[in-house]
Amino acid sequence: MDTKRVGAMGERIAEGYLKNKGYQILDRNYSSRSSKGPLRGEIDLVVKKSDIISFIEVKTLRQFPGEPFSPEEKVNFGKQRKLVKAAESWLIKKRIPLDTKWQIDVIAIEIVPQNKKVNISHFENAISYV
Repeated sequence: MDTKRVGAMGERIAEGYLKNKGYQILDRNYSSRSSKGPLRGEIDLVVKKSDIISFIEVKTLRQFPGEPFSPEEKVNFGKQRKLVKAAESWLIKKRIPLDTKWQIDVIAIEIVPQNKKVNISHFENAISYV
């Protein structure tokens, strides 16, 4: 299975997980671009629970024995900056005041092919944007 299909599967798993936890899905795969420019960032899922909007970055890896990295480790500093810019862009585009409560979460999904197991870790408010 190629990485795009693994990623898409992970996003579907994350969406179901969030719905089961009482989150409302507001948007999927939001892309932020400067005018006529390159992609500045992408948000996998935008969700809301209570009065907090959460921008979700989903990282999915097929895990094999001895795999050195976990999915959440793939969210490096550069990716974090892009997520913040994309989140701010989404808020502006939707005309939501920037002082609205919002956060960026990471959902790490490990798919273990040997036993067909899926491990989900939800890191709430994982990225600082101040």
